[in-house]
Amino acid sequence: MASLPQSMRASQCSDQTKGIDKDIRYTSDASLPAEAASLPADSALVKVAYGSPNPVDYKLPESSIYSTLNIKQRPFIPCGDFGGTIVSTNLPNLNPGDRVFGRSDPPLFGSLAEYVLVQGVENVVKLPDAVSFQDGATLGVAGLTAYQCLAPNVQTGNKVLINGGSGGTGTFAIQIAKALGCYVTTTCSSANVELCKQLGADEVIDYRNTDVTAQMTRQGTQYDLLVDCAGTPAIFWKSSAYLKPEGRYITIAATLTWAFWSEMWKMMYLPIWLGGVPRKAEFLRRVTKAEDYAQLAQWIAEGKLKPVITKTYDLEDAKAAFVELKSGRTRGKIVVRIEK
Repeated sequence: MASLPQSMRASQCSDQTKGIDKDIRYTSDASLPAEAASLPADSALVKVAYGSPNPVDYKLPESSIYSTLNIKQRPFIPCGDFGGTIVSTNLPNLNPGDRVFGRSDPPLFGSLAEYVLVQGVENVVKLPDAVSFQDGATLGVAGLTAYQCLAPNVQTGNKVLINGGSGGTGTFAIQIAKALGCYVTTTCSSANVELCKQLGADEVIDYRNTDVTAQMTRQGTQYDLLVDCAGTPAIFWKSSAYLKPEGRYITIAATLTWAFWSEMWKMMYLPIWLGGVPRKAEFLRRVTKAEDYAQLAQWIAEGKLKPVITKTYDLEDAKAAFVELKSGRTRGKIVVRIEK
């Protein structure tokens, strides 16, 4: 293994529960991962070129209960998605120098730094030569979430509604649904209509100027799958008019609140005679799978999938990246450049 430096560049938090966008600070003198020199089983040390934050990267760490119970590293380095190069590993089929991407899952996180320790054979995947580190870094959460909403649940010719098509997961979902042979309707704001059309959406509904559920009810199109990237329960509650009886509604927009889980419980279990909807509803529980990551990377290499990256921040500006992410108005993905 190549010799490691005594310290590394990183953006880290002293108390992330105050808000990562408020507490995060850049340093050129951060400690390397504790086990960098002597890897635990099934792990890899990766030199990070790019990271890409997702909402889950602040929602979990900012929860005082979650942080107290799960996050032991202090200071805390946020973000999990990465694209970079293997420094050392004991994972099968990977070697130092390999170009890789993946995710350091909670509660480890740690990818907004020059080095990240990644654990698990499913979490580190070879990156095709034709795919940039920047693109690879976007796949960890948003790409995988979109893929797992769609791939197991659709067939060629199915009709899919993607609610919220212009965000990180939505921009992937439109393209993946088209790659799987589906007819795609999506919703977005006026400013993002052209973007969604360029990504391949067959129909785009501007939610700022149209009552989405009313229009879908009037049109009478019967969908096989509703993917809710924006967290709009009304899409489900009125879905008897446009979701096939055997279809399903999948939401990805979870929050760590009683209100969300109470609403989710009602969508899944409330009887029809109490106002429930006779359609299947679920919250996607994303499962890290190397084969799914590999498929996404292969599609990028083949030109079938293109991450929509609208802003690149330097590691020193990670604070601004989280401010933008938390605004909820990000088009596609933002990435953070770690490599010099």
